[in-house]
Amino acid sequence: MNEMSFQHYLLGLFAVANNVAAIPLYISLIQGRTEKEQHKICRTATLASFITMITSLFAGLAVLNFFEISIPAFRIAGGLLLLSTGFNMMNSVQKAMEMAEQTFSKIISTAIIPIAIPMTTGAGTMSTIILFSESARHQPYLQFSLMGAIGIMTVIIYITFYYAPKIVSYLGSTGLDVLTKIFGLITLALGIQFILTGISGAFPKIL
Repeated sequence: MNEMSFQHYLLGLFAVANNVAAIPLYISLIQGRTEKEQHKICRTATLASFITMITSLFAGLAVLNFFEISIPAFRIAGGLLLLSTGFNMMNSVQKAMEMAEQTFSKIISTAIIPIAIPMTTGAGTMSTIILFSESARHQPYLQFSLMGAIGIMTVIIYITFYYAPKIVSYLGSTGLDVLTKIFGLITLALGIQFILTGISGAFPKIL
């Protein structure tokens, strides 16, 4: 993961922290709700995603050090996780989701789990940010670039949720499925790169 830049960080986060897969469930949550309630659901899901990303940025490496997990080992594990996430996205089939009548507090809870975590910012996102933060650890300008990428990704997540009804109406179920598969392919490629980098770090004579 050498020579990282703001564009690399943003593209990496865009691949693993997009909320495309969460849109069908999100749409089912906001149906029949007032505009004020819809906005609160949108803000809640976005805030939970932001907290997940920023916590991974500032505390992720400390957790790895506490459990004495090496960066190469975590790269390989994170890469395998991204491969799994990517395959799931590639094989996804959009299904209509019907939610039973729920209290608004229950809906807010659903906006956090599973919509924000893990459908938008799951373990793959956490792994990616931790690995990015390790590469930027001794370079302040890269740290600011990573924080900027997280900030922009948060805005993108909010806008996507906010305009989700229009996106679904415009793309249709087929278009949404194709978009999910595109992100799945990017996630697969990112996972393979993490694995190769991890192997080269653990076994420098192999690669």
